[in-house]
Amino acid sequence: QVQPVESGGGLVQAGGSLKLTCVASGRIFSSNVMAWHRQAPGKQRELVGSITSGGSTNYAASVKGRFTISRDNAKNTVSLQMNSLKPEDTAVYYCKVTVLGVSYWGQGTQVTVSS
Repeated sequence: QVQPVESGGGLVQAGGSLKLTCVASGRIFSSNVMAWHRQAPGKQRELVGSITSGGSTNYAASVKGRFTISRDNAKNTVSLQMNSLKPEDTAVYYCKVTVLGVSYWGQGTQVTVSS
C-alpha cells in the first residue's frame, strides 16, 4: 500500500502563488509516476501535471508555463509550484502515485483563488 498525503492548499488572490506538497509513504518502488490532479465543483477530475521517477514532466495546457512540478526521490515527495493563479484554478487538488500499474490517491487539498 502507498499513502499519499497532500498539504499546502489555501486561499490566495488572483495572480498569487501557492506551493502544494505530497509525501508518499508505504511500498514505493524506484520506478513510479507522481502526479497532481484537480477537481472543480461540478466538473470532472483532470490531470494537472505528472513527473516520472526519471524527471520527465507533462502538463495540462491550461497550466503550462504557470505551474511547475518537481520531486525528491529520496524523500518520496512531489511538489506543485503554482504561480499566476487564476480563479479558474480553484479546485480540490489531489496527489496520485502510480506504482507497478496501481494508482493511489491522496485525500486532496483545497485551493481557492479569489478574483
